Amino acid sequence: MPHALWHLSDIQSTIQPAEQSDGGLHVQAHYSLVSTGTERLVATGGVPRSLHADMRVPGMIGTFSFPLTYGYSWVGQVKAPGHPLHKQMVHTLWPHQTEICAPAEALFPIPKEVPPLRATLASNMETVVNAVWDSGVSLGDRVLVVGFGMIGGLLARTLSRMPGVQVQVAETDEQRRSQHLDMGFEAWDGQPADLAFHTTATGGGLQQAIDAVGQEGKIIELSWYGEQEAKVQLGGDFHYGRKQIISSQVANLPSGRRARWDFRRRKTVVMELLKDPGYDAHITQVLPFAQAPAFFEELRSGVMPPLGTAFDYSSKI
Repeated sequence: MPHALWHLSDIQSTIQPAEQSDGGLHVQAHYSLVSTGTERLVATGGVPRSLHADMRVPGMIGTFSFPLTYGYSWVGQVKAPGHPLHKQMVHTLWPHQTEICAPAEALFPIPKEVPPLRATLASNMETVVNAVWDSGVSLGDRVLVVGFGMIGGLLARTLSRMPGVQVQVAETDEQRRSQHLDMGFEAWDGQPADLAFHTTATGGGLQQAIDAVGQEGKIIELSWYGEQEAKVQLGGDFHYGRKQIISSQVANLPSGRRARWDFRRRKTVVMELLKDPGYDAHITQVLPFAQAPAFFEELRSGVMPPLGTAFDYSSKI
């Protein structure tokens, strides 16, 4: 029987057995990635009741009122002799657990050029791709990324690959500021930006993004606040500067692409991007799955987590 990470309440997580259906293909876990912002809200009971249905992921057991299993970037190897996907490494949206039974259409084959650990970045990279599309970023734009967590870091790296785009980062945490400088990303020099991407889920960070863009600049808001309020000042030059705040969220494709794109085509783009080994730098901590409850205990306490944390399933529970 598979074992899963269970959030029993807003203060306790543990690893326990998880029953699963017999339908689908058996897949053995290799790695899963923590999406810190969203999973902190889930683990602390911060998901608004109005979004409980929308926030469910495939394979999730329980409800957001606890107990539940959760997670959404999982990589494993198919164990289905005779099936075309047998022995194929695949990515899917699934809670943190040791093995799954999933329909073939929910499994995305990982190219051989993308190592399994790096492939766990795929779900967050889909968020990044949507944000780039939503922004309309163009050649020569001066772009500011506010916050260098997982999403901010992946966004900065992806934007920096675009010809002529100047990327700078604003980060208040000293450790993360040091990380982005070590990776070669410039600190914000105070010049007005054409676009600002906000990722910190704080009112102060959003205010910085608003103030940082120039006349008719765009602020792309990627943060999800749950039930937390974000206070900002819309005086000053926000109104007269004709600035725009645009929400970007991964669950839907931007309207201008829906006629031609689907989620699998977007995932294909993500896997092409992840062939770049530079993305490896954004996974800074790999823990045995047995340590997952302790990790979430620290996450609830407000400790700033490492840039990117993945769980390794190679050791027995």
